[in-house]
Amino acid sequence: MKITASLVKELREKSGAGMMDCKKALQETGGEIDKAIDYLREKGLSKASKKVDRVAAEGLTFALISDDGKKGAVVEVNSETDFVAKNKEFRDFVATVAKTALDSEPENIEMLKESKLEDGKTLQEALTAKIAKIGENMSIRRFAVKKVKEGKVVSYIHGDGKISAIAALESDADSETLEVLGKDIAMQVAAMNPKYISTDDVDTEFISHEKEILISQALNEGKPKNIVEKMVQGRLKKELKEVCLLEQAFIKDSDISVKKYIENTAAKSGKSIKVTGIQRFEVGEGIEKKSENFADEVAKQMGK
Repeated sequence: MKITASLVKELREKSGAGMMDCKKALQETGGEIDKAIDYLREKGLSKASKKVDRVAAEGLTFALISDDGKKGAVVEVNSETDFVAKNKEFRDFVATVAKTALDSEPENIEMLKESKLEDGKTLQEALTAKIAKIGENMSIRRFAVKKVKEGKVVSYIHGDGKISAIAALESDADSETLEVLGKDIAMQVAAMNPKYISTDDVDTEFISHEKEILISQALNEGKPKNIVEKMVQGRLKKELKEVCLLEQAFIKDSDISVKKYIENTAAKSGKSIKVTGIQRFEVGEGIEKKSENFADEVAKQMGK
């Protein structure tokens, strides 16, 4: 596969590694971005794991909680430009998508699109009408619904909809306590983007993949084989603290973990509190945005 300048540029933006290192990584991995990122990480040349999801695209995320606080939905709807994302009609439609997801609890995105609205039209038909009226392509990308039997689901929306997060707390503590705690947890999720709630939730595939990379990283650093295993265990434990919500340092007080903050709140309320669900959506996460010169785009629109 030919390694193009644009491919090198894309890898460089995602990894933060040097141009020549990116070019070599792509040559070694047949031009596959994900494999090239792993290659750079193994060589200790990249912090790609923390940057790989920061791909720009336009649109909006939104979170909505049911009146009884027992259920929450978070959605992402994409648009071509930021101008449309700020449009009231678009924002109202995103809110409709969230309400539809909250009310109907569909099993997948296709079922969500086929959900009926009050006027009898499906959500997909409403979307098609918006596209025709606004004149820009849009898509309902993803959604998630979290529920509790006893407790509360709380949301946090950051940057006017650039990031939305929800946290589900199972507890019979009073509503005000859970609202304050839930807001802090949702804010933590939005800011720190944990992949799991606790270390018990981490899948074996993730562990194996990370361990393999960390071993290669240590060997490439020239560390003796007889101490690599012990080193890797330490590094893996440190990494799990970054990807597991309960192990992360609490953003409002870095001296304690999120787990400790929850335990302190539970002790004050005299009730047990458990985080049973989290979800975070960031606009454009994982979407490759088309790069185009603005002047060329204007000329194209003018038919020149």
